[in-house]
Amino acid sequence: MNAGRGGGEAAERAGARILHDYGSAFRMGGFDWDLLTGTMSMDDAALEVFDMGRDEYDDRPESLGSRVLPDEGRRLDTLVAQALKDGSDQYGAYFRIRRRDGRHQWTHTQGLVQRDDTGRPVRIVGVIRDATHELTESAARLGLDEGRRQRAGVVEGTTAALAYARTVQDVIDLLNDSHALEHFGAASLVMGLLEAGRIHLVAEGPNGAFVPGTRFTRVDEPYPMSEVIRTLRPRFIDSARDFADSFPVLWPHISGLGITAAAYLPLIAQARPIGALGLLYSDKTGFSEDERTLLVALGSSIAQSLQRAMLYEQEHDLAEGLQQAMLPRRIPEVPGAQTAVRYRSARLGRDIGGDWYDIIALPGGRVGAVIGDVQGHDTHAAAVMGQLRIVLRAYAAEGHPPATVMARASVFLHELDTERFATCTYAEVDLGTGVVQIVRAGHVDPLVREIDGSCRRLPVEGGLPLGLSAEFGRLDYPVTALELDPGQTLMLYTDGLVEKPGADLDEGFQWLTSLVRRGSADLQQLADHLCDVVADRGGEDDVAILLLRRQAAFAPHGAGRFQQHVAQSDPEALSSARHMIRAAVRAWGAGERADEIELVADELMTNALMHTDGGAIVTLRALSGPERLRVEVEDRSSALPRRREAGDAGVSGRGLLLVEQLSDAWGVESRGGGKCVWCEFTVTH
Repeated sequence: MNAGRGGGEAAERAGARILHDYGSAFRMGGFDWDLLTGTMSMDDAALEVFDMGRDEYDDRPESLGSRVLPDEGRRLDTLVAQALKDGSDQYGAYFRIRRRDGRHQWTHTQGLVQRDDTGRPVRIVGVIRDATHELTESAARLGLDEGRRQRAGVVEGTTAALAYARTVQDVIDLLNDSHALEHFGAASLVMGLLEAGRIHLVAEGPNGAFVPGTRFTRVDEPYPMSEVIRTLRPRFIDSARDFADSFPVLWPHISGLGITAAAYLPLIAQARPIGALGLLYSDKTGFSEDERTLLVALGSSIAQSLQRAMLYEQEHDLAEGLQQAMLPRRIPEVPGAQTAVRYRSARLGRDIGGDWYDIIALPGGRVGAVIGDVQGHDTHAAAVMGQLRIVLRAYAAEGHPPATVMARASVFLHELDTERFATCTYAEVDLGTGVVQIVRAGHVDPLVREIDGSCRRLPVEGGLPLGLSAEFGRLDYPVTALELDPGQTLMLYTDGLVEKPGADLDEGFQWLTSLVRRGSADLQQLADHLCDVVADRGGEDDVAILLLRRQAAFAPHGAGRFQQHVAQSDPEALSSARHMIRAAVRAWGAGERADEIELVADELMTNALMHTDGGAIVTLRALSGPERLRVEVEDRSSALPRRREAGDAGVSGRGLLLVEQLSDAWGVESRGGGKCVWCEFTVTH
């Protein structure tokens, strides 16, 4: 047994030695990427492939950014994210890195994705190797000469990089990259776009190559870019003399650059010119047929990318305009609170989302805060969002309690001619008392930011998303009540803020709370920071954010007043009103009489709902001199209440007796088409 174990260890050592020798000979190393912590350990051989020393790497993948070319990095990130998302157990890719001396090196990586029992990716282990020799040998076997191979690689590499350019600025940045001229083998580069009959110079390199007075030129002027746009044909200038003879106006300005040849290419898309590209050379004369063909292909590739970017920007501007039109044009000033709202588009062309926010000013120093997200990313989602936002605002303004507002909005969405559903959170905040009622319909939990900057997730019991709750007959939305102290901030947002590729929602919440803790105390700066970080992270979903901070020492008009409508067929509203009365009494410093006041208010509301045809309006207000709390319950019946003797076996008739015994004073007032039953309680602070 010992001999066998010794033989196995010897074989293991021999295998490790062979792997080490193989890795050394072919420049191959390994990595181990912990997706939960974000750390990636790499052995010395892997760091050698990246031409990095151990002291330059801090076990974070971001540290490799200085070596990986930007466009290649974006492609790799997309590849890995897709593998993690679609359940793949491995991936592989070739990409280029820039070595310490500036040379580009083809590199290959292969990764194996490890997942836990739930299918969540937790680890990637793999190898990284120098693939330059492999690709060079492959090209040689195809029989391509070195020069042609390099030129073909330029076109192929540029086309691949341009595939990830979404905007015109992305294309310009790619061409203006300090290594673009190295790829093209040119000394200088210029590019102009055709705008309203003029050529706008948008890219030029290296610095100092710009000719004064040519930022904007006409198509009929004697310049090479003007000529190729007019003729729609490329112009190859074989020598310095050819350049001087053909374009005497331009030549004196660039003769000092040592130009010996130039290629000007029209950028044509859908049979019409959109601009021109110029490549100027200082180490060659003349162009072979092969070179001309490849350069024309390069111009065609750039033109297609530019047109795609232009269409993308047009579509995105149109879509974003529609989205913004559906959002509130202005957010009302809310006395007693600071607010900040933001919407960040995922920038997916015309694919816009149904995210929205809203702030609704309500009577009595209250405010409604709404955040929501309609299913889907298209114009239909935006249209549904606009309608839903309007009806939800209308239900809130009518005075319905939050649970009723949510239930009615769900019924509206269900009856709408759409199959979409929506998640939503609605919070009604009394800025005088700090009492907050929150209702959640399938949405992510809100956060509360404390005065000291700490942040905590606020678990809110929720119901089904809007539309689904009506379809399945589950319209009872539970209400979560809390008190928002002066200086505390309520944070509502859509799930695009906490969803991260390859991570679960809990990790997203941890990331967000950490981000908020480190963020600015200024609400506007904090909202901007959250959007900027999400944009840098490359989120694939829209993000809406609503921040509401209660200010200190706020006394609204009619300070110390709470009012709520209780519908006859809405038991949830009755329960909510009881809770809110108790919370308001405590917030006003009269907690010692909270039980009595809640019991009397409940009795008056129940009487109104049982003995009248309509609902009731309950009002709790603070009075002074001496300090008192007054409860009023209004209904639409003009019949006055009367005390009745319940008898020993009676189950009713004791209501007004209870009111008389517990309150310090009570009475009835006629109110036009109805009446108001009131009672008062003397309180001490």
